[in-house]
Amino acid sequence: QVQVVESGGALVQVGGSLRLSCAASGGMFSLLDMGWYRQAPGKQRELVAQIRTDDMSTYADSVQGRFSIARDNVKNTVYLQMNNLKPEDTAVYYCNSKFEYYPWGRGTQVTVSS
Repeated sequence: QVQVVESGGALVQVGGSLRLSCAASGGMFSLLDMGWYRQAPGKQRELVAQIRTDDMSTYADSVQGRFSIARDNVKNTVYLQMNNLKPEDTAVYYCNSKFEYYPWGRGTQVTVSS
């Protein structure tokens, strides 16, 4: 079954850290550029970090220097390390490939409390 399952979200205080995980199944993970997206209430989903098949990564300006994306092609998993969290990072976080190969998962809620 082709799917992704996100996990690791939580309620944290400003300045805290979280590590999100996204486990993919269905075969093509190692051939795909993967990304983490987020959607805050009342806002559109946005791409926050992307990692290519050659492990090159890019980040949205809003998270540059605070977030780090990594992948494990043996475990078919992509990670998002989030440090120095801010209230504006509060959102549901999703993962998917660059061209949405996977059906969107349920996401994982990250809430940053001040």
